[in-house]
Formats: sequence, C-alpha cells, structure tokens
Amino acid sequence: MTVAGVPSRLRWKIELSPHIIAFVYPRFALRSLAPAAAALIVLGGAPVTGAAEDHTGTHGTPGAAGARDPYFPTLGNGGYDVRHYALTIDYGPESHVLTGTAEITARAGQDLSAFNLDLHGLTVRSAAVDGAPAGVTRAGDELTLRPARDVRRGDTFRAVVRYGGTPGTLTDSDDTREGWLRTADGAIALGQPKGSMTWFPGNHHPGDKATYDISVTVPEGLSAVSNGELRSQRPTADGRRTTFAWHSAQPMATYLATVGIGAYEITRSRPGAAGVPVHTAVDKTVAPRVGELVNRVPELTEWSVRKFGPYPFSSTGVIVEREGDADYALETQSRSVFTEDSFDAATLVHELAHQWYGDSVTPRTWRDVWLSEGFATYAEWLYLEEFEDTPVRASFEDAFDSEDNWAFPPADQPEAGQLLGDPVYERGAMTLQKVREAVGDATFFSVLRGWARTHRHGNASTHDFTAYVERESGKDLGALWDVWLYGDGRPERP
Repeated sequence: MTVAGVPSRLRWKIELSPHIIAFVYPRFALRSLAPAAAALIVLGGAPVTGAAEDHTGTHGTPGAAGARDPYFPTLGNGGYDVRHYALTIDYGPESHVLTGTAEITARAGQDLSAFNLDLHGLTVRSAAVDGAPAGVTRAGDELTLRPARDVRRGDTFRAVVRYGGTPGTLTDSDDTREGWLRTADGAIALGQPKGSMTWFPGNHHPGDKATYDISVTVPEGLSAVSNGELRSQRPTADGRRTTFAWHSAQPMATYLATVGIGAYEITRSRPGAAGVPVHTAVDKTVAPRVGELVNRVPELTEWSVRKFGPYPFSSTGVIVEREGDADYALETQSRSVFTEDSFDAATLVHELAHQWYGDSVTPRTWRDVWLSEGFATYAEWLYLEEFEDTPVRASFEDAFDSEDNWAFPPADQPEAGQLLGDPVYERGAMTLQKVREAVGDATFFSVLRGWARTHRHGNASTHDFTAYVERESGKDLGALWDVWLYGDGRPERP
C-alpha cells in the first residue's frame, strides 16, 4: 500500500483506527465462550435460517472463530482451507445496493460440525453446504454456518451464501478508508488489511489463499474490472446491464481481491518482451493526464522481471481512479489500484514489486508484512538509482536520518495500530540494504529472485526469510537481524 499526497519518504504511515481495535478484542472474548453458549448470542436478531439437522452421535467440532493472527486474532477462521471463491455480484451505483452470492469451495482440516466466515455489515439471506440448507447465526462480523451433516476431515465441501445490502467501509485512525468505497461513478474495493469482508463472506486472513471467479453485473455504460483475466462480457437479457466475468487462476489472499466499477478507458496490450499481457482501466476524466505513465506499465513490468525474476501472474495492469475516490495506492493482485494523485513512477514500481513480494509471496501473518512493504520500498530505491540518479545508498541515508523509522522494529510492531507504520517500509528496506552489504551484490540479487521463486504463490514468515538468506549466503547474520529487524532504537551510523 502507498499513500498519496505526501513526500515519498513519509508516504507509508498508515495506522488502524483505535475504535476498530476496540471492537476486535471484545468479540474475541465472546468467541472464547463454549460453542454452545456462543451460538445463542446473535447480534441484530434471530438466526438467519432455522436449525440444521440434529447432530446427535456425530463427532465433528466447530472450526475456530479466528486464525489467531498476532495482531488480528479474530480475523480469518480455522478448521478449513478455502480452495476457490466464485463470487456473483450485482451492484447499482445509484442505489448503492449490492446483491451477491458467494460459492466457497474448501477442504476440511478437521471433522467440522460448524465453521465461521467473516462478513461486515451485509445481510445474509440464506446459506447451504453441499446443497443442503445450513443453520446460520451471526455475532458482529462472524457468521457461523452449521451444515446439515458434519463435514469430515479431508473432504472438500461447498458452501453457498446469498447476501446483500449496502456495503460499507472501515475507517483507519488517519481517516484512511478501506472496504467498498463509493466513487464518482461507481465503486472501488480495497481490502488491506480487512476491508474485503465488507463485500463478500470468506476466510479473510492472508494465510488462506485461493483462486477466484468474480462475476459483476453493472448498469450499461459502466465497466467492472477485477483481478486476473476477463473471461466474458455479456449484456443481460433486458439489455440494460452488462456482466463482466473475471478469473484468477493463481492463488490470492482476500485482501488483494478488488472490483472497480466505473466509466473507464480500457486498454489491452499484447505481451511484451517479458511475455506479460497488460490490461489497464483508467477513469475517463483522468486518462488524458496519466496516459504517459500508463504507457510505461509494460516497460516497468519488464524492468521488474529483470530484477526479481519471472512475473508470477497471467497479466499485469493498473486501475486508476479520480483523486479523492481513495486515499492511497494498493497492490491488488495483477492489477494495482491508484488514484490520480498517487500515480507516479516510483509508486507504480512499488506496487509492481508487490506482485512478487506480497501478492505471490504473501506474509504468513500480519506481523510479517515488512516482507511485503520493505521489499517494495527497496524496489523504489533501485528504480530511483537507475532512472533518477539517486543511489540506493543515498535513499538508505535519508531513511536512516528519519526519526519516524525508529519508532519500533519492522518485524515486531508493538500493536495492530502500527501495522503499516514507517519502519515497516523504510527500516524494512534498510534491512535489505544491510543484507546486500553483508553478502555482496551477486548473492543479494540471487536471493531476491530465489526468494520469490521458492515461495511462489505461497505464504512465508520472517523466520523463513532469515533462514533462507543465511542458507543461500552461507553466513550467520544473527547480529544483523537483531539490530535491523528486531532492535529497539537507532544504531550508530553504519
């Protein structure tokens, strides 16, 4: 993620709202109750559906209501692994009403008598598991689905949730918004770290990645753009709306899924030297002013391929919205989102680098997010050196001199509200520069490419990275990690 409207060095300060944190932890206490007691507590009324079939004599237990992330313990869920989301959405920009169906294919990691999904705000109309109606209860952002029959460990099952309403947003402490953001002519969905649950139910933790089909129906004259490849574009039977069907064949974390709805100028180009097709969607009022940089997307993708290795997805591109429609840029998978004021060359490189570091190799937990933002910031430094005559070492010195970068260690943020604070970005990048100085250029760039290759389309932790670097370099770098990743306070100038 990058924030517009401030100098590059200061662009990264995004904090989560204290009031968001305040509602997370009380709900965690609620979900720590025994499952039978928790099932009786439903916020906002009675269960959505009637009781499911009697489970007397069965052996399943409920999946955990939360993935126990260090900073968001109630985000995500346990007991299953999502393999595929098929989302069918109808949205009216004038009414702001969304109607959706989520078909979730998952594999059970235990015998399941019930399991949870995350969903914020929208109303659930019905749910089914493997074709049979499922009982549904709700406590805040948690849906609990109780299948008619237990799902056995190792079995693949399909849950279908029909839902709708007016999707909303979550607001961070610096007034940054995430979720389903209304724009001048449509909407844009931005999900870091938890906004994706404002527009579809799912397992909203970065550790559970899945493939996607996203089908969006919008009024005639508007387009719907999403991740991956456009499979079809068809008018509805009445000719008043158009359905756009998108497919993402590579696994994706929920926070990286997006939908952009609006009057876009859309371009599709054939693969360039790197073999990557480019698909861009730019708000028509913005397009005349950003066209030159949009045309550089293939060039900068190819530059990134030379630095980081083969591009990990089937296409690349950008979505560019008007200023004010959002407050930042975000690395939504295969097609990053920008506002006009955040769309500059260095930020474009930052979000392109995320396709390797963050999107393909996704942090295992939110504590590991420096592996995403530190790498993307270092990519900016490489770009500035090659294209704008600013040596990487000069960027390092500038970051070192900033007091903001020493507020906390990048690999051990003190609280969720500082998840995306300055040290995660620039001290994370400084750590990479210190690794480069310790192991030499040849080994360092081999590590950058090898790390992306080794964990392609997976999840990785800080421990995974430090162990990988030491294994590839043959060096014990414990002292480096202690100072740059975990140390409190600024060391002596190196």
